[in-house]
Amino acid sequence: MLSVPAGEIVLLVAAVVVAGVATGILAGLFGIGGGAIIVPVLYEIFRILGVPEEVRMQLCVGTSMAIIIPTTIRSYITHNAKGMVLSEVMRAWAVPAVLGVAAGSVIAYFAPSAVFKVVFTVTVTIIAIKLLFGRDSWKIADQFPGQPAMAGYGFLVGITSSLMGVSGGSVSNMILTLHGRPIHKAVATSAGLGVPITIAGTVGLALAGWSKMALLPPFSIGYVSLLGVAVMAPVSSFAAPYGALLAHRLSKRQLEITFGIFLLLVSARFVASLP
Repeated sequence: MLSVPAGEIVLLVAAVVVAGVATGILAGLFGIGGGAIIVPVLYEIFRILGVPEEVRMQLCVGTSMAIIIPTTIRSYITHNAKGMVLSEVMRAWAVPAVLGVAAGSVIAYFAPSAVFKVVFTVTVTIIAIKLLFGRDSWKIADQFPGQPAMAGYGFLVGITSSLMGVSGGSVSNMILTLHGRPIHKAVATSAGLGVPITIAGTVGLALAGWSKMALLPPFSIGYVSLLGVAVMAPVSSFAAPYGALLAHRLSKRQLEITFGIFLLLVSARFVASLP
């Protein structure tokens, strides 16, 4: 394992606390687990701490998954209390999404760091463009497709989540709105789907990084930093319900514009970090 000075561990803790508050608000506001902000924040922290490039992005992804488990659960509970979750989508997507997470964990064992950055950047850019410039007329259909296609959607949400370190809200929001579902219901449903995705993703990435322990910082289990989880998870979980309440006070267009701009900023950061 990497040896990290005590002063740098204090820096890590302080930065993670600040990011945890922002993560919780974003999780509740957008129906995401907050991974879209956790991953870039952790990337900078682990860079400062000297985590090797070959495992840095994977460590960010795995740690993000673990951190957002309680955040996603609290966000889902808040949205579900308002009756906004689409239960038929939850039933159709949950198992395929977990299978997608498993596939992503296998990829994490073999793939270089750049693969994770490219998937992250391309996915969030597409979603941001759709949110900022899309129209209500941009629809695939008014009804959901049959079970095979729905299972495919679930698998897609799961595998992209596993490679991005997110709970799947970014991708599932886009799919649901393209099928005519209101953004607020899409956000609520995405929060619910994030619960099995984040649990399965955490386990998978911990196992995927087991053989790289010599390159990882102290208090890590595979590609999961326990220190990052211990500090950020409680903070972000506490803040999540406030974001969920804020989401129900914003108009559809306000929610779309805010989320789209945020995703473009995140995407730009990872483009800059590519070789």
